[in-house]
Amino acid sequence: MTKAMKNSHISKEVLDKIKNELQERLTKVDKELADISNEDGTVKFEEYGNKADENAQEMEKYHTDLATEKVLESTQRDLKGALARIEDGTYGKCKYCGINIPEKRLEARPVASACVECKTKLQNS
Repeated sequence: MTKAMKNSHISKEVLDKIKNELQERLTKVDKELADISNEDGTVKFEEYGNKADENAQEMEKYHTDLATEKVLESTQRDLKGALARIEDGTYGKCKYCGINIPEKRLEARPVASACVECKTKLQNS
C-alpha cells in the first residue's frame, strides 16, 4: 500500500480514477502549452505578412496566446500540485483547517486543496 493510500480517507478506486484524470489533463495542458510556445518557453509570434490586416491578426493571436498561456500555466500548477499531494499522502486534506475534503468534492474538482467552508471564507474576505 502506498503512502498516499495509508493517509487517505478516499477509496483506492476513486483515488486511482482521480489520479489518472489529473495525469491525462496534465498531458493535454503540457501539449497545449508546447503548441503555443517556442523552445525557450516564450509564446510564439506567428507572422502572416506585412499588410495592415495581417499585422492586426498577428497581434490579436499573440495577445490571445499570452492570455491562454497564463491560464494553462495556472492549470498546470494546480494539476501538478494535486498529483504531488497524492504522492505525499496529503491529498484530500484541507490545507487551511486540515479536515478531510469529501470524495464528492474531489471527484467534481480534483485539484481542490481546500474544503468548501474554507474556500468560501477565503472568497468572501
